[in-house]
Amino acid sequence: MPHTKLSQPAILLLNDGTVYHGKAFGKIGTAAGELCFNTGMTGYQEVFTDPSYKGQVLIMNNCYIGNYGTRKDDVESSSVKISGLICKNIAQNYSRKMADSSLEQFLAENNLVAIYDVDTRALVSHIRSKGAMNCIISSEILDVDQLKEQLAKVPSMEGLALCAEVSTKAPYNIGDPEAGIRIAVLDNGVKRNMLKCLSEKGAYLQVYPTNTTFEECEQFKPHAYFISNGPGDPAPLTYAVDTVKKVLEANRPLFGICLGHQLLALANDIPTYKMHHGHRGLNHPVKNLATGRCEITTQNHGFAVDPKAIAASKQVEITHVNLNDGSIEGIRIRNKPAFSVQYHPESTPGPYDSRYLFDDFFRMIREYMPQQQ
Repeated sequence: MPHTKLSQPAILLLNDGTVYHGKAFGKIGTAAGELCFNTGMTGYQEVFTDPSYKGQVLIMNNCYIGNYGTRKDDVESSSVKISGLICKNIAQNYSRKMADSSLEQFLAENNLVAIYDVDTRALVSHIRSKGAMNCIISSEILDVDQLKEQLAKVPSMEGLALCAEVSTKAPYNIGDPEAGIRIAVLDNGVKRNMLKCLSEKGAYLQVYPTNTTFEECEQFKPHAYFISNGPGDPAPLTYAVDTVKKVLEANRPLFGICLGHQLLALANDIPTYKMHHGHRGLNHPVKNLATGRCEITTQNHGFAVDPKAIAASKQVEITHVNLNDGSIEGIRIRNKPAFSVQYHPESTPGPYDSRYLFDDFFRMIREYMPQQQ
């Protein structure tokens, strides 16, 4: 496939008709999806390979991307998951001796269409004002009218079920088979470091496709369930909600992250909603209501759970809130061993303030294990 010369023109068209001109890098082609932005200054490779970004065109808000190159181990899945990339500047030279290649090489190998030399501050300001919307990038079609025709065919993220596109196709295991704790993982687009955080604490994991039933998971005889992150709208995932409901009915310990948090809410009749422009980055402040402490967190979500419905619920308790906008960041189910958070405590990339949540999960599992004998 052809790849760019860094002076080659490219164009970015937004759904509201706004046009940005820049230069191409990565694959020569056309890419479309929902436009979103990440405020992190580092961790770009982990972000690009996060399955939760499936279907999205990503703005990296830091003014330079690629400064430390790329490394084969710094990935959260087997491939780049974003649909396209928008940057201000890209670094041709990288400083990290451990790096395997430049960002340009990495994106070219992963066939990603990207545009740089765009005023990303202005673009992010536009999204914060107007809200998330679809967009299209092209380095092969520079005719705006033609791009408008293609953009009109791109589906809205609201109502879009994407988990099956990034979930494992068959169950697999991670960890020591002799470990004392067995955890069934529902893979909606799980990040590798979530699995690492669980297995390193002494759990043997069986990772299942997103549409696996509770009855199928029970054949593993798990002590607990982990419901992973993932892309798209949680509302259409009725099969996963049904699985979560059955886990709760069986009184199995459950921990959900991001999409898993939203599925736990839906299983308790708490609806979700599309956010104006989502939370994505490494520096979002969250308050733990039990301890009163603030955690600096890694986030990546465009949907959230309804705070009014939770306030009226007798079954669901709020445990964490976002200090920027007051949105719900964590819940637990009263009289059930189940809790979840909207943010990413595995923190790759990002600060480790919330890693304690994995310890909380394992304490809960050990507390309930005698009841499962």
